[in-house]
Amino acid sequence: MAVDPGLVEQLLGAQAPDADPAILDGALEAFLEFGIKRASMGEIAKRANLSPATLYRRFPSKAAVVQAVGMREAQRLIAAVDARVDSAAPAEDQLTELFVVTMGQLSGNQLIRRLLITEPESVLPYLTTGAGPLLSVGRAYIAQIYRRLQATGQLADFNADESAEIAARLALSLVLTPDGLIPVDDEQQARRFAREHLMMLVPIRRRDGSAQ
Repeated sequence: MAVDPGLVEQLLGAQAPDADPAILDGALEAFLEFGIKRASMGEIAKRANLSPATLYRRFPSKAAVVQAVGMREAQRLIAAVDARVDSAAPAEDQLTELFVVTMGQLSGNQLIRRLLITEPESVLPYLTTGAGPLLSVGRAYIAQIYRRLQATGQLADFNADESAEIAARLALSLVLTPDGLIPVDDEQQARRFAREHLMMLVPIRRRDGSAQ
């Protein structure tokens, strides 16, 4: 499923960093082992086989490294969705797989899981009271898919942004509290849930032109 490759960068107000992937790999390793608060720029530089001075020339602060790692994680999520969702499939199949793949990627993301367990005080503000920018990214990404399906006649007319915000908020809630009746780890059950419940958010156009 093709999406605008620059969408996430535009929404976050930043371009993808022109950095050696080794830096981002080293930073991710350090964050997973020590957490973001305790991972130093020196440790990141060591894992990237760079001197701290070289690292600081490329990233002025650890916050910039965190942003770059987060950007790449978002890009990886989109790539995973692109690889799994067939844009030639019926709209219901595409939207079902969008939910299944997105929740699988988010619930299985090592960095998110580690931070929520070991330093929730660092990450929770970005996922709760300060989650506006994150929700904007999710809403815009999902709305773009809705509009593409509307343009091809597979979805009827509806407010794509409002429905996309509901879907984005649901995904964020499931990341924060995965223990519940809504399945996130079992793909078969997640697919069933999406077909039985999430399709109510979007009016799929039948072959006779009516919306279901």
